[in-house]
Amino acid sequence: MSAALMTERITETSPRVYARIGGVLYLIIIVIGFCSQFFVRDKLAVSGDVTATANNIKASESLWRISIAGELILLVCSVSLTLILYVLLRPVNKNLALLAVFFNIVEFPIEAVSKLFLFAALFLSGNADYLKAFEPHQLHALANISLKLHDYGFGIDLVFFGFACLVYGYLLFRSGYFPKTLGISMAIAGLSYLTNSFTLILAPAYSGRIFVVLVLALIGELSLACGSWSKA
Repeated sequence: MSAALMTERITETSPRVYARIGGVLYLIIIVIGFCSQFFVRDKLAVSGDVTATANNIKASESLWRISIAGELILLVCSVSLTLILYVLLRPVNKNLALLAVFFNIVEFPIEAVSKLFLFAALFLSGNADYLKAFEPHQLHALANISLKLHDYGFGIDLVFFGFACLVYGYLLFRSGYFPKTLGISMAIAGLSYLTNSFTLILAPAYSGRIFVVLVLALIGELSLACGSWSKA
């Protein structure tokens, strides 16, 4: 086989391979994020009862740590996925593809740092000697504040991810080699994340009432994760 023919075949097959790897990475990201939120934090955190929340975290320390480790793996997958999406969408518009990368570059450190608040909640729920300087109810309140700070940090992170999704949605729509429905779905996901984050920041009393927008975001991201396997 000539070198020219080999190069041509690599060029033809690489986008499909990239798309499928990206789809797998996206599914891993979705599964880890869903499990960490709904099967760990939402299960252990008791609304309106900081003492029960602290006790649950203390009793499930290993699960709590596994959840944090999983979310760090999620971030590693996200960095890899960002590169793949850039490679796939660069032919559509290089500058916009690069803009999406920059949004993610801002997003990743915010999300990583927000995980420190999950460790803070764990430490404040423990029995270390240095905690004896505080009353139990003070420690439980501080642990609850740490969880809130994590939620707000994640909300800020999703502002940048939301804008990245809007850019990805446009590029997918204009690509010609991805279904236009994927572009529309990702744009809806981006708007959903932005709505959720700015509601949390500007009107937190209503943040729990717009859960449906996150369902729309999940549908959009799942569409891209699964649709990547059907890339022509």
